[in-house]
Amino acid sequence: MSKVVILAVNSKYIHSTLAVWVLAQAVKEFAQIPHDISVIETNINQNDSDIVSQVAVHSPDVVGISTYIWNAHRLPDILAELRTALPNTVIVLGGPEASYNADFWYGCGADYVLSGEGERKFPALLDELSGAVAQEIPQGSVFVDPFTDEYLASLKGKIAYIETSRGCPYRCAYCLSGDSKLEHFPIDTVRVQIEKLASSDVRVIKFVDRTFNANANRACEIIEHIISLDSSNRFHFEVSADIFDDRTIELLSSASFGLFQIEAGLQSFFSPALKASNRHTNNDKAVKNLSKLLQAGNIHIHVDLIAGLPYETLEDFKYSFDKAYEIGAHKLQLGFLKMLHGSAMRQNEREIIFCENPPYEIISSPWISKDDLKQLKIAEGALQNTYNKGHFLSTLQYVLSTTKMRPFELYHALGIAVSNERQSLEQYAERIFTFFSTLPNISQTAMLDHMIFDWLQMVKGSNMPVFMKIATKKQLDEIRQAAQSILGRKIRRNEAAALSDGRGIFVDSENRNPTTKLYYIHSIT
Repeated sequence: MSKVVILAVNSKYIHSTLAVWVLAQAVKEFAQIPHDISVIETNINQNDSDIVSQVAVHSPDVVGISTYIWNAHRLPDILAELRTALPNTVIVLGGPEASYNADFWYGCGADYVLSGEGERKFPALLDELSGAVAQEIPQGSVFVDPFTDEYLASLKGKIAYIETSRGCPYRCAYCLSGDSKLEHFPIDTVRVQIEKLASSDVRVIKFVDRTFNANANRACEIIEHIISLDSSNRFHFEVSADIFDDRTIELLSSASFGLFQIEAGLQSFFSPALKASNRHTNNDKAVKNLSKLLQAGNIHIHVDLIAGLPYETLEDFKYSFDKAYEIGAHKLQLGFLKMLHGSAMRQNEREIIFCENPPYEIISSPWISKDDLKQLKIAEGALQNTYNKGHFLSTLQYVLSTTKMRPFELYHALGIAVSNERQSLEQYAERIFTFFSTLPNISQTAMLDHMIFDWLQMVKGSNMPVFMKIATKKQLDEIRQAAQSILGRKIRRNEAAALSDGRGIFVDSENRNPTTKLYYIHSIT
């Protein structure tokens, strides 16, 4: 028997790592001799000494670590400190970062690097290190159910993950799943796992399936089961929006508000870039399907773009951005091409210059310059600070419709005019009001009304910036009295406001839209 610590280094405290719990259960099921397994979940915001101390207290014979793009920059230093604290401990790495870059990790102090799926390989290695005869490793995936009481207890208040299939039917050149066979796990066990997670203390349950709806019938079975649970959790799927069939759309549209969140990777609207990335997507159909789901209003929808794909220039990407923005999804995620170890694009595309350190992000290419990418970063910062947080939505819509600016043009201009650096929301609001006031055809009075409305809707009645406080004390008292009569309870003064025409509005701070998470606003005429 050996004492084993399986270590996760997550990107945030609220995240969890499914892989370490899968490996722990795999050791229990497939190892030929018993091993004493401890799972430790840490995060990159902790210092190295804290992480190493949590491991060292167990005096392990073996430490297994899952490596990912989000923790790879921290692991060399953590490995060095582990070597000092535990000189006789065997260090084993696995996960996508180690699988495709083994020599580097051996140079950092790893004793073993396991590539690919670890459910059989890790138990076999532990047996061999303990003197048992190594078992043969079969081909293909091995299904392991990690949802033990210990794992469920560790999820309190965190985001939980579930895997119902492995691999992907597509071959996108920038993705590590592009060369893997799609396999589905037993549907009956999946149903039980979903029930366990739905009854645990988690906020969001994310499916790690690369394309959740690759098999429409199976996807519908899972969706139907989730709906039947009447869960208060939010379930997140990554989907290909162009392959939705009518049954799936109707089923999703029938769900309770806020139950589902979908993330649809569009990546680009520029055909040469999609072709060069081996990305086969019917974006016209994807947009049509997403529009149907948005019309239902019950699903929180993200769409993704990737900047820096081959052949897509800055002007081409602006077009992609504007097209994606016009869909009206709740979040537009603007990512930047990452040349991942093991991806076909890293192996085959020699003209893209990228950072050699994680996350291997593009620096420039023949089609997009370093300065072009800086412009995209500026626009992305403004987008993140406003639209993607659900902040100032009606203000943004007013400005776009009044100035006739294109979405990218507006966000780029906003990012230049107003710093994206950390600042209070009150400061940011005043600065964007000042900037928007300089744009053509903007009425400061109309825009101020929009900003007052947005403020109440998004921050639950926190103190308004001074420039928004246009109501007199008498007006606020009258609005509060009317609001309290409608709501049947008292409200705070900062939960009410007056607009420029004297109309009163107030926020119902105890109720918000379960899809958008914005608070409901009521008007008093």
